[in-house]
Amino acid sequence: MKLADLTTPALVVDAQALDQNLKLMSQALPGPRLRPHVKAHKCTALARRQLEAGHRGFTCATIREVAGMAAAGLGEDLLLANEVLDCSRLGRVEARVTVAVDSEATIDAAARGGVKEVLIDVNIGLPRCGCQPQLAAPLAELARKKGLVVRGVMGYEGHVVGLEDRALRQELTEECMDILMAAHEEVGGELISAGGTGTYDTNTRATEIQAGSYALMDTTYAKLDIPFQQALAVLSTVISVNPNGYAVCNSGLKSLGMDHGNPGMDDGHSVFLVADEHITFGPAAPVVVGDLVRVRPAHVDPTVAYHERIHLVSGDDVLETWAVDLRGW
Repeated sequence: MKLADLTTPALVVDAQALDQNLKLMSQALPGPRLRPHVKAHKCTALARRQLEAGHRGFTCATIREVAGMAAAGLGEDLLLANEVLDCSRLGRVEARVTVAVDSEATIDAAARGGVKEVLIDVNIGLPRCGCQPQLAAPLAELARKKGLVVRGVMGYEGHVVGLEDRALRQELTEECMDILMAAHEEVGGELISAGGTGTYDTNTRATEIQAGSYALMDTTYAKLDIPFQQALAVLSTVISVNPNGYAVCNSGLKSLGMDHGNPGMDDGHSVFLVADEHITFGPAAPVVVGDLVRVRPAHVDPTVAYHERIHLVSGDDVLETWAVDLRGW
């Protein structure tokens, strides 16, 4: 199968860039030092590649991801790094499942649902989930009283991971980890789980890093001083060329995550406007109707979730097609 045979817009991943990204990360964070976050790609075939690179534990964001990973035989050590109030499915999954908790309600849900292990989720600066640091120890005590094993703590410096200034990124990461380490002193357990692609090399105090975007990358992370290549693109077809100097391709809001801004394009093309099914762009060199162009998303995670499959490519050849089988809830 060739690129020209694909129905566009199509999600394509450069095989060489992906392999290089996986290799670099496995060298930087070997084995249990990385717990890859599957929310970035929602694909068990890609998760299997990460397993082959030495990473046996995975991070998930949804119950669907946990169930899908377990069904694919990738359930040796799954962390649902998200608060959930119905754990009944999780208790029946044939896998080792640990759930993040940050309140009495989520602890009760874990105990009722048959979950055996939890992490205390601590707010370390991102205004999202996580308990106040001073509540981590009492919540851990409550979890143990309910028969749960507390494996440790987790926190996410998500407000820091995308900062382009490396010195500032490192300084603020240290401040976040000061909070998490203090909580861990009170909670105990073997795990201190934190971090992401942007802090994979600056967060040296967590026992494991929950990076996910490194495998495929996007234009937001590409601005940072990290070595991973943009492997993923949305392959699109030029469907109109205007004599006033612009052209249109057939991808848009419904095939791209736009929360981090406009996408980029290969070959120096400039994005002018993104609509539902169209991108209007300024060609750096002449294009004609029928040409294929690559659009690079600013945020990989929601982009992948829009698509049913990923095509692994090398040059003009489609090597494999993988289902994005962890989509939905």
